[in-house]
Amino acid sequence: MASFFQRHVRHNFGLKLVSLILATGLWVAVSRDPVAELALHVPIEFHNMPQDLEITAENIPTVQVRLRGPGRIIHRVLPTDVHAEINLSGIRPGERTFDLSAEEIQRPSGLEVVQVIPSEFRLSLDNRLTRQVEVQPRVIGTFAPGYSIGNVVVQPAAVTISGPQKRVALVESATTDPVDVSGAMTRVSFVRHAYVPDPLIQVMDSNPVRITVIMQKVPAASGGH
Repeated sequence: MASFFQRHVRHNFGLKLVSLILATGLWVAVSRDPVAELALHVPIEFHNMPQDLEITAENIPTVQVRLRGPGRIIHRVLPTDVHAEINLSGIRPGERTFDLSAEEIQRPSGLEVVQVIPSEFRLSLDNRLTRQVEVQPRVIGTFAPGYSIGNVVVQPAAVTISGPQKRVALVESATTDPVDVSGAMTRVSFVRHAYVPDPLIQVMDSNPVRITVIMQKVPAASGGH
């Protein structure tokens, strides 16, 4: 009996005592830590997006996530700690509905997902199309008396755009911010960026375009007798 006590109780007695004190303290802390809930609006992250596809929605909504867990953890949660993940691996063009269950919600350890609103998310995707379109400059202003626009030169004359196929196919041209030629009587040049109003279409050329407006004198009308 004495040898059993020596081997199993007194052996590493100090270490065992410290472990017991720590375990007791942890149990007391947990038992006194009330359960709390927290609701957050969090973003949706898309993983494994195919390179040749584009999302056709202009705005990706957030989802509301209700979390439950120990108050000491809940009180430390930041919005950046929680997000929804959707795996797009192998997805094809068209509309697709995804479940937003607890498995898709990334959150700190020790927290339970109570509810996700909405519980489903619908996404529409299209093939990516890249093509060139003509640049149409916007020339404004009050011309000097006796003058009009003789010619407008745009360099480069076209830019490359990219985006969802159906939307890119509808674009006839890119445009520029206005250039004001008020009072000009010779040649004036401006540097402006080209853009497409559709927010889902990207102008791939990062360099601005140069717009040269050449004014011409309007021939005076000859009076007849």
